Amino acid sequence: MRRVMSLWLPHWPIERWRRQHPGPPSAKPFVLVNRVGARSLLSAVDAAAAAEGLTPGLALADARALRPDLAWGPADPAADAKALARLAVWCGRFSPWTAPHGEEGIWLDVTGVAHLHGGEESLAREVVERLGRQGITARAVIAETAGAAWALARGSGTAVRVLAPGETRAALAGLPVAALRLETGLALALERVGLRVIGDLYACPRQALAARFGAVVGQRLDQALGLLAEPLSPLPPAPRRWVRRRFAEPIATPEDLAGAMEVLLIALCRHLTGEGIGARRLVLTLYRVDGTRSRQVIGTSCPSRDPRHLHRLLKEKLVEIDPGLGVEDMILEAGMVETLAAAQLALPTTRPGEVQSFSPLLDHLANRLGAAALGWLMPRESHVPERAVHFSPSNATQKHPLPLAGEGRVRVRVRPIRLLARPEPIEAMALVPDDPPVLFHWRRLAHRVRRADGPERIAAEWWHERAGVADIRDYYRVEDESGRRFWLYRAGFYQVGRPARWFLHGIFP
Repeated sequence: MRRVMSLWLPHWPIERWRRQHPGPPSAKPFVLVNRVGARSLLSAVDAAAAAEGLTPGLALADARALRPDLAWGPADPAADAKALARLAVWCGRFSPWTAPHGEEGIWLDVTGVAHLHGGEESLAREVVERLGRQGITARAVIAETAGAAWALARGSGTAVRVLAPGETRAALAGLPVAALRLETGLALALERVGLRVIGDLYACPRQALAARFGAVVGQRLDQALGLLAEPLSPLPPAPRRWVRRRFAEPIATPEDLAGAMEVLLIALCRHLTGEGIGARRLVLTLYRVDGTRSRQVIGTSCPSRDPRHLHRLLKEKLVEIDPGLGVEDMILEAGMVETLAAAQLALPTTRPGEVQSFSPLLDHLANRLGAAALGWLMPRESHVPERAVHFSPSNATQKHPLPLAGEGRVRVRVRPIRLLARPEPIEAMALVPDDPPVLFHWRRLAHRVRRADGPERIAAEWWHERAGVADIRDYYRVEDESGRRFWLYRAGFYQVGRPARWFLHGIFP
């Protein structure tokens, strides 16, 4: 007998938004707003907002008139749907058959799996409790049909309910007709003629219902009662991104381990090529005959499905593997993948000075020294030099390294190789206030300027409340009599009667 669980998430858009924007709890009512043409309408409300009489569809201006302290955020139905699909995949730990339904529901076919969790009621409570620990409110109902489970999840006031076989007809009788998954207009039309609850439809002839309200009313009723089959489509199985090899006799020598690992790599890379992806992290797990296991992980700086390159990285981990009494099972998994389009392979060449890809070298060093030891300078949304870039590890999922000078059409200003973590104050003397200094003292040493270039003005970050005229900088590149070059700046504008503030920020090679 089929058993279906309907999982309803009544506050899914609100709770999904809060999980994406964590912060301290607030007592203010919160709503999500969707833009419809020139109007801003509420698309979801939390419990506090609902208690104030706010409902989806209300204009934001009217809602703020009722509650001036109303907090709101932009609705994102596409993100809600993607997150719901990921949550349906997460529910695969309870059932091999799951699928998202609508905007805030998930189907689970729990036929034959409830005993693994201590029974159907125990399974339903476990699902609800584990979602609750993630900040997700859920109701779970298990019934013989998907329609009955869906109706009772939304119509009953309990978080968990299990409907025994044969109780479907009586349990549905007192629910409103809208619980049959009917459109709002159709449900209102049924209520106008006195058919307010599902039990009122039991005695109605199917032909009379179909003639006046269409065939969908009788179809939904028969599906909920189990008189008509309702096909449901589960999520497609996840693509296989792991390979396994079992050995008739345990292996223990480095040569045998390397050979088996190479065979697994070739098979895994064949799967990755078929999907058009490359591995960013590989996990090699070896199961010993004594019941223990050894696990080794490698990472790459960019997606790769080259068996030779990946084999060289994994081979370096062989010295860390203790086979014990022997290895009887080996699994290789692509723990992280990214899209990798097919590319033309480079032709052999003997031209001197040709630059080859440095990804293999970077991967080799990262797996020797650790991914955190190598990285990229990544641009940040700031034009203040000390905040314009940040360090990103080489195994980051997205990399946009700063372009080299003259690369493409990007104009890169001249910057010192060594940039001080914080600009250091100096004493400087300039003949004219807006001219570069002719002499400055830094770390108790005097430097007489022979050449200078500038100024390059860098304005303050105007979007910060504390930004002011004093944060404006005029940078100069100067060279002293010994040939050393420095990057100096004057903070703020020159003011009569107030000495200028000079800083040294970097050193050129």
